[in-house]
Amino acid sequence: MATEARDIQKHLLPNGLVVITETMSHVRSVSVGVWIRNGSRREIAEENGLAHFMEHMVFKGTERRSAEAIAREMDSVGGMLDAFTSKEQICFNAKVLDENLPIAFDVIADLVLRPKFDSEDLKKERKVVLEEIKMDLDNPEYLLHEIFTRGFWPGHSLGRPILGTPETVKKFNCDALRTRYQNWFASDHLVITAAGHVQHDQVLDLVQREFGALIPAGTSEREGAPETQAPIRLETKRDLEQAHLCIGIPSVPLAHQDRFGFAVLNNLLGGGMSSRLFQNIREKRGLAYAVFSELTPYSDAGMMTVYAGTAADAVCQVIDLTIQ
Repeated sequence: MATEARDIQKHLLPNGLVVITETMSHVRSVSVGVWIRNGSRREIAEENGLAHFMEHMVFKGTERRSAEAIAREMDSVGGMLDAFTSKEQICFNAKVLDENLPIAFDVIADLVLRPKFDSEDLKKERKVVLEEIKMDLDNPEYLLHEIFTRGFWPGHSLGRPILGTPETVKKFNCDALRTRYQNWFASDHLVITAAGHVQHDQVLDLVQREFGALIPAGTSEREGAPETQAPIRLETKRDLEQAHLCIGIPSVPLAHQDRFGFAVLNNLLGGGMSSRLFQNIREKRGLAYAVFSELTPYSDAGMMTVYAGTAADAVCQVIDLTIQ
């Protein structure tokens, strides 16, 4: 049976904003996203965590809506509203029934275009993010990967944590937020996507009405690709039942022609229950419950890592088996 051709369309607005849609006539829902092509790697070291903090602050209220009104408006139509920050992007996204797309788009556009950045809200949200950092620091697997990445790409923004540190977050203020917001949330840094029961022209009309007057910022300076280091880092954290270990090598960027080969290699090594790591370390020897490999690609760099959680006296054996 022939596979039905996908209806994907792309449009570039005069102000540099990119619109991409996929019409899927067999569903009744629509997912819409606003993607800002500036994540934590665009931060200077003193502002580490500001992109993630900005994502939080946008939900605290806009010129038109309070934080509660934002939540109620999406919940009232059974929609889902979410956001995340990664090292190379900030994303605001919603999913609703097709008939409620105008409501969802109005809410997302309001978040992205008209955040208040109130100083009292900032003080409260700073405490929230500091608790989020504590929560992650209490997770040994998360902490391990942060320690590993910092050692793998030392001194580079890709090696710093997305959430920032308690020291940097405590110094955030509204002036820093507004300055970065004006530069990062410019039209030529935005991609707006929609997929589902929707037509390209319908999305284009919504985008032009809300974002058509947005001004481009021009190309921004960015750090080049990181140089990989190979330190051996040992950190002691009390009251843990296991030793957690991570071993990694450089991989390829997102669009590299060898990415498919790396994906196959990753699957063979530690991608599933039949993988070599799972079979040799867990099934045959019972040395770990969690053991896997994963690829972490970025626009100009990448890494391939192996993670395992094991008994302290089995660490050397697990490392030897992994290297084999």
